[in-house]
Amino acid sequence: MAQNGLASRLYNGEAGLNVVGRRKLWFGVAGVLILIALLSIGLRGFSLGIEFAGGNSFQVPASVGTLADAEREVNSALAAENTGIEVATAQKVGGTGGDTYELRTPQLSVEQTNAVKGQIAEDLGINADQISGNQVSEAWGSQVTSRALLGLVIFIALVMVYLILRFEWRMAVAAVASLFTNLILTAGIYSLVGFEVTPSTIIGFLTILGFALYDVVVVFDKVQENTRGITANNNQTYGEAANLAVNQSLMRSLNTSVVALLPVGGLLFIGAGLLGAGTLKDLGLVLFVGMAVAFLTSILVATPLLALLKNYDPRIQAHNKRVLARRGALARGEVTGKGAVSPAPADATDEPLDPDAAALAGAAPKVGARPAGKRPTGARGGRPGGGGNRPGGAKRR
Repeated sequence: MAQNGLASRLYNGEAGLNVVGRRKLWFGVAGVLILIALLSIGLRGFSLGIEFAGGNSFQVPASVGTLADAEREVNSALAAENTGIEVATAQKVGGTGGDTYELRTPQLSVEQTNAVKGQIAEDLGINADQISGNQVSEAWGSQVTSRALLGLVIFIALVMVYLILRFEWRMAVAAVASLFTNLILTAGIYSLVGFEVTPSTIIGFLTILGFALYDVVVVFDKVQENTRGITANNNQTYGEAANLAVNQSLMRSLNTSVVALLPVGGLLFIGAGLLGAGTLKDLGLVLFVGMAVAFLTSILVATPLLALLKNYDPRIQAHNKRVLARRGALARGEVTGKGAVSPAPADATDEPLDPDAAALAGAAPKVGARPAGKRPTGARGGRPGGGGNRPGGAKRR
């Protein structure tokens, strides 16, 4: 019979991807990316929009020509008034009164603003009242930033409380670490590429936190299901059970991410790119980048970090030693698959066990295989006891 394809095995949770076992690789890659992101944020900084850096915006009717024509005329007016600045950003904005072009510049005085506005109207051959000009102070952006940081702190605190009550503190730590990784990498991409940071960007950052948390909770729920009562048998280490949960929930996380990215991609590439709706670009961009990064961090960072933290639990350490000791005895032929194995010696190391060591100790169960239950012993399920009505048994007098 032909083997199932990768898509089918992913759907059935039988792909056998060793995600948790290769946690050192994922942590190393994540660490390098985080370092690059932090260096970029510290050295390059962000390209701040007018709301954060302060400045002026001029809106002219789209009927004057193309966006490039409007930008050229505004730059000409700025040069004519000896302002020494140029248009920073230009975008098309839709409104009830028709489409307009919004052109933003660095900070101008009130006199310069009125003079530039009149010069633009003269150059374009339109009335001055058809051009609207706004001045934004950087203090407004500072208020938005402080409110966003306060919202982030409250969100993280509530997430920690929820995850501790719903799961345990180790899962809460792993989930929050994954969220911070997502935020740092997304911010680093913005800094490296030079995407403009606007209030819509801040809203998008807070939005992707909820999406990333949902993805992590889905995986952790499956981990909890697979590891419930794991110390009652000697078939799987905690890392193997967690890795099985990742494989079983991988397709669901992938489907969720793709379904979420499709409308966001349409918003970004069609709405902002093809239709020129510049106001959609800021929100669509941060959502697209953040959701894509959230999928990767929830799989490659959260669960491997959880397995690492759990391996420091003395109860899980003892369980992992029993599993490896049993497999070692099976590999040496000292016992059969039904036999019992004494626990690891008392002088065994107390360091947390690496899930990769399970494969070296014996025949580890394949990813996708569930732990086999113990066969009952005694008169009901196992080998019949002596006496009774068994043929050849001793008769009672």
